[in-house]
Amino acid sequence: MTKTGQALIDEVNNYVLAPGAVAFWWLGQLGYVVKVGGLLLYLDAFLMPRANRNVAPLLAPAEVTNADWVFGTHDHIDHIDPVAFPGIAAASPQARFVCPHAVVQRVHDLGIDGSRIIAMDEGTLYADPEQHIRIEAVAAAHEFLDYDSQMGYPYLSYIIQIGSVTILHTGDTTVYEGYLTKLKRWKFDLVFLPINGRDAVRLRNNTIGNMTYQEAVDLVGALKPRLAVPGHYEMFSHNGENPQLFADYMDVKYPGQRYWIGEHGQAVVLEPRDPETER
Repeated sequence: MTKTGQALIDEVNNYVLAPGAVAFWWLGQLGYVVKVGGLLLYLDAFLMPRANRNVAPLLAPAEVTNADWVFGTHDHIDHIDPVAFPGIAAASPQARFVCPHAVVQRVHDLGIDGSRIIAMDEGTLYADPEQHIRIEAVAAAHEFLDYDSQMGYPYLSYIIQIGSVTILHTGDTTVYEGYLTKLKRWKFDLVFLPINGRDAVRLRNNTIGNMTYQEAVDLVGALKPRLAVPGHYEMFSHNGENPQLFADYMDVKYPGQRYWIGEHGQAVVLEPRDPETER
């Protein structure tokens, strides 16, 4: 059953995990709440009401009183939500906000104090030993890399390590030359990635594209995470994809690779690694 509002917040807060386990709840598009190591992460949470949404916001920003970390991969409203960011900042005064260096001023202009902003770029490492969290970034190519020599890369993929758990949130990206090589430095437990693809019609209308479901399957097949989670396919009618195509292709090409396709607001748990299978 899909939970929303305070019922969803209560479930997230009360969910008890074994050490080394991770739980997530899909908020829609490429947005997730992730619970791991006693921390709550909000990744690209898109909570702004809009008439053209196919899925209504599961949460109001004022309800998000439990955020420890809020991540925005790039400055599009469904990733750095101009309603969600200041709303969560007010409701969760303990939260810190992670964004590309190129958009720090934009995040600051949304009312986020500079002391709460963690600026990232490719090659940046941020570590908080007290919370046992490490955050790194690699460049993402949202059709293009759009690198600026002064500001860095405007689109990022985040690698988040908390305790023994390693998570990849690709943000919006295509699979450019060298992307896989960069990511193979890590062994991922959980990977979130888009599958909506790209084409001339969308790009002509300023709907910037991402990897296709086939490219997403091959990226997962190369990285071999314990669980892959496709997203960014259901929110807008003009920019979607059928996730069953991802599932069918994965089943044929990489049988045994685990993935999750399910409902918004549903708790999904990835249990701790089995030491026997790690030998």
